[in-house]
Amino acid sequence: MIPIELRPSPNFNDRPQPPVIDILVLHYTGMGSAEAALRQLCSPEAKVSSHYVVNEDGHVLRLVDEEKRAWHAGVSSWAGINDLNGRSIGIEIVNSGHDGGCPPYPDQQMQAVEKLCQEIISRHPIVPRSVVAHSDIAPGRKADPGEWFDWARLARAGVGVWVEPQPIVDGPVLKLGDRGDPVSELQFRLANYGYGIEVLGVYDERTRAVVEAFQRHFRPAKVDGVADLSTVATLRLLLDAV
Repeated sequence: MIPIELRPSPNFNDRPQPPVIDILVLHYTGMGSAEAALRQLCSPEAKVSSHYVVNEDGHVLRLVDEEKRAWHAGVSSWAGINDLNGRSIGIEIVNSGHDGGCPPYPDQQMQAVEKLCQEIISRHPIVPRSVVAHSDIAPGRKADPGEWFDWARLARAGVGVWVEPQPIVDGPVLKLGDRGDPVSELQFRLANYGYGIEVLGVYDERTRAVVEAFQRHFRPAKVDGVADLSTVATLRLLLDAV
């Protein structure tokens, strides 16, 4: 078992009954230090929390018991579920994020994240496709844990899903304002994986945000919200893998 320090947060409530815990959400703290993040996550006024925080040195803190509903997901959706807080466990990973220059996640931190996720999954019926980024469940609103987060490493450890991103090549794209069956097929495939998107046949702003979230997680070399050949091919591989 990974060593865990208790740092209780008052920001939690009971899960819906009967409790179902089947989603794991990874975040970055997006703040300048671990202590600043912990002050926020433990402040009654802030009304936010997570179950765990993983520091840069690999030190893990538990703020909320897994049996309780931490307040980490906000307005979000995954696989038709809107109360993500009620169904998920949230891990905040200390990293200053996009505003802090996208610093790398240290190896000792990633080791701790990997082990913590493995232990959580061993306790709950969390399938690989339900190990998600905050950006996956809140496209356009959140971007964490960022396109530089090592999802491939976690998948090799049995945490989540990863397929090799397909090469970026010239060719036709689907973009904002496009309409028709190819857009409907893209939306259907994204929704089939779990993203909160309707099949409308119109490449609207929601579609752009969801494509960007997908790219941030699974095709991080180019995150622009445009469904190019690489994005579409990677999505097809991903669905084949699950």
